[in-house]
Amino acid sequence: MLKPKKKISKKELKHDPLLTSIGQAKTYYDQNKKYLSYATTGLIVLVIAIVIFVNNRRANAEKAATELGKIYKIYDNAAMDKAQYKIAINGQPERGIMGLKAIVDNYGSSTSGELARFYLANAYYNLGQYDEALNQYEDFSSGDPLLAASATAGIASCHEVKKEFGKAASYYEKALSLARKSETAAEYMNNAARCYGLAGESAKAIELFKKLKKEYPTSSFARDADRYITQYSI
Repeated sequence: MLKPKKKISKKELKHDPLLTSIGQAKTYYDQNKKYLSYATTGLIVLVIAIVIFVNNRRANAEKAATELGKIYKIYDNAAMDKAQYKIAINGQPERGIMGLKAIVDNYGSSTSGELARFYLANAYYNLGQYDEALNQYEDFSSGDPLLAASATAGIASCHEVKKEFGKAASYYEKALSLARKSETAAEYMNNAARCYGLAGESAKAIELFKKLKKEYPTSSFARDADRYITQYSI
């Protein structure tokens, strides 16, 4: 036979753990509701800001890719006509075509914006504007090791034409380290060795030319290595 339920006294009710916790939470809320309201509002504002940032970033990336696609045709044709590099840099506003410089200025943080920066640096270099090219190569950033190596080699080339051969050699070596297994690796090593020779660092030049013969024996640069080794050994 079931026993009748024990009646809970007011004293026992006061000591119920769940009710105690609820009571404490209500008390905390009553005492701090102003600050909790501020925190909730702040969180909402933060979430909205993140959503806007992500959406804007996505829109900017799409816009940069579209604009880069338009101007790339002109940039690509500049290999046959250097005058086209100026158009690639400045664009054709009358035709609604944004130039590489404007793309970098407006969308430089996007992937396409960074690629535009690389092309902008190349355009400046081909126009003989080496300081401008150097600035863009130095600001360029990419997770692609081959692109990063190309930009680093660009820095080296700028120093080379400015007759800063020691710096040039160092950057060619850095480019080599980023693309040791690429088709351009032998060229980077050859350029580094050559620039060390021009900088008067014959020992480093000879060491690299010997490495060139050993590591890239079938390259066209390896065929000339002995001549340079003889030249810098005198």
